[in-house]
Amino acid sequence: MTKKILLLSAYRSDSHASWAKWLTQNLAADWRVLELPGRYYRWRIRGNPLSWLDELPELLHDWQPERILATSMVDIATIKGLLPQLAAVPVSYYFHENQFAYPQGEGQHNSVDPLMVQLYGALAADECLFNSDFNRQTFLTGVDALLKKLPDCKPAGLAARLGQKSVLLPVPVNAVAGGEKIPGLILWSHRWEYDKKPELFLQLLQLLKAQNADFKLALLGARAQKIPAALTHIRKEFSAQILVDAMVSRADYEYWLGAAEVVVSTAIHEFQGLSVHEAVSAGAVPVVPDDLCYREQYPASFRYTPGDMNAAAQMIGGVLAEQFRPLPEVKSSADTWQQWLCYC
Repeated sequence: MTKKILLLSAYRSDSHASWAKWLTQNLAADWRVLELPGRYYRWRIRGNPLSWLDELPELLHDWQPERILATSMVDIATIKGLLPQLAAVPVSYYFHENQFAYPQGEGQHNSVDPLMVQLYGALAADECLFNSDFNRQTFLTGVDALLKKLPDCKPAGLAARLGQKSVLLPVPVNAVAGGEKIPGLILWSHRWEYDKKPELFLQLLQLLKAQNADFKLALLGARAQKIPAALTHIRKEFSAQILVDAMVSRADYEYWLGAAEVVVSTAIHEFQGLSVHEAVSAGAVPVVPDDLCYREQYPASFRYTPGDMNAAAQMIGGVLAEQFRPLPEVKSSADTWQQWLCYC
C-alpha cells in the first residue's frame, strides 16, 4: 500500500526545491507538498504555522498523512499543537542546515528564535535527518552551547538524547553528464553571498593572475539585487577571462559544469555542498576548504587550509598545468532514501 507523506518545506530555495522534486519524482508515495517562497527568512522560520493555518486544515479535510517529512525551517512543534489531526503523525525532521552553525552576516541581528524553532522541532520529531555529519555534529554541539547560556530549569543530556534519534541522509545527487572541457575553465557555482566568501575568490584569481596562469571563468549562481563588491571587481579586472556571468537555465548550467576543469569553493558555511558535488560528477576537479562538510566528502588532496588562497592557487595551478589527479567518487544517496521510505 502506498504510504501517504506530507512534505512541508518552509523556505523554497533552489537546493530545497531540487531535493523536494527528486523525492516526489523518485520515491513511490502518495505525496502532498506545501512550500513557502525562499525569501523573508526570519518571517518564514517563525511564521510558517500562520502561513499554513488555513491551507493545512483544507488539505487534511479528505486526506490524512501517515508520515510528515518537514524541513528544519518548519516550526513543526507549533503546527502539531495547532492541528490535532497531526498530533500523532510521526515526523521526520530534515536538516538542510542548522541555525546553530550559520554564520551571521553584516547587518543581521542575533536572535535565539531560529535556534528555538529548530530545537523544539527536533524534540517533537520522531527522527532527525541530516544531510552531512558536519551538519549533525554542529547542531548537537550548538544545542549544548545554548543550554549552557540559559539560566536554570534546563533538561540534562538533551544533545545526547537528540543524537540517539539523528540519522545521516545526504541529499540525492543526480550525476551531470560531462562534456568537452574548455581548457583552463574555473567554475564558481555558488550564491554570491557573504557565507560563500566571494572576496576570497577574488583574492584567489588575483594570485593566479600574478602567477601568469592561463584561465577562464564561468560565474554562475544566484546573485542578489545589490551586487557584491567582489563580483563587481571580478567583472572589471577579469572581463577578458569571463565566458559566462549569469544565473542560467538548468540546461546551460549543466553545460558549464561539464565544460569546467576546476570547481572552487571559498565558503565559510556549507552543510551539503550540492553545487560542488554536481560539478565533480561532471568531471570538474574540486578545490575546497579543509573544513565544513567537505572533509567527509573529498580526500585531503582536494582540500586546502581554510582561507589560504596561496594553497588554493597552487592546487589550481597544478590542475591547469595538466597535473591531473583522479577525481573523487560522488556517491548518490538514492538507495538510502529508498530504504528510508521502506522503514519510515
